Amino acid sequence: MTAFDTVLSTVDSWPATAAAAIVTPAGVVAARGPIGSVFPLASVTKPLTALAALVAIEEGAIEFTDPADEDVVPGATVRHLFAHASGLAPERPMRSFPPGRRRVYSNVGINLLAEHVERAVEMPFPEYLAEAVLTPLRMRSTTLPGSAAAGGQSTVDDLTRVAFELLSPSGLLHPDTLTEATSVQFPGLRGVLPGFGSQDPNDWGLGFEIRGTKHPHWTGSRNSPRTYGHFGQSGSMLWVDPDARLALVSLADRPFGEWAAQAWPALADAVLTAA
Repeated sequence: MTAFDTVLSTVDSWPATAAAAIVTPAGVVAARGPIGSVFPLASVTKPLTALAALVAIEEGAIEFTDPADEDVVPGATVRHLFAHASGLAPERPMRSFPPGRRRVYSNVGINLLAEHVERAVEMPFPEYLAEAVLTPLRMRSTTLPGSAAAGGQSTVDDLTRVAFELLSPSGLLHPDTLTEATSVQFPGLRGVLPGFGSQDPNDWGLGFEIRGTKHPHWTGSRNSPRTYGHFGQSGSMLWVDPDARLALVSLADRPFGEWAAQAWPALADAVLTAA
């Protein structure tokens, strides 16, 4: 048993049925639990939606400068939607702030981004997601039966393919696009990170949350500020630490709560220590 295997064995003590895996540029180096079982992704759907939208950007179907919705958030663009900086309210199609003023975590904004793609490619977004991301990455168990913001379903095995692509790009996206997607957009914006309170700044990339200096946080104290990823209210999480060249994926059958806020950072620190 490797040090990584020993670290992942702690997942067995979580108050949930959970699966987890550690990924390096060489591939999956340790896994635990039912990694082939399908779990709801909740907001871990968002990075998948963002990857598909970035493919649409590279194909020229949409542009970062396209208006988001001039009637509701005049001046906001597709780039603002990616980065939760459009000013759209979290759950309603209404303006809460001017564009670029606050980081307002918005499911509405991500769904609107998917609608932009859908119209541009003249294809239902779940079909485009499959064509642009799921098929190229051989994610055979991942589907989008619900919203583009939080309605995905997947397995740890499938999500390790996303993590591996981010650590060792094979050409899904141009390296410059990946660099931009995982860099802070609209720096300095403060906002609320769901489950962890007000953060100043509340850094975000293009569909990926960036750790930065946030505290408290769902990643570990040993994670670098450049760590990026997402977590979901279904008990799902995925992070990539480009400095450590490591990624961690976990899915569970228990909603996010205090158990996860304690268990996830502890697991992250143990993984990074083992590395």
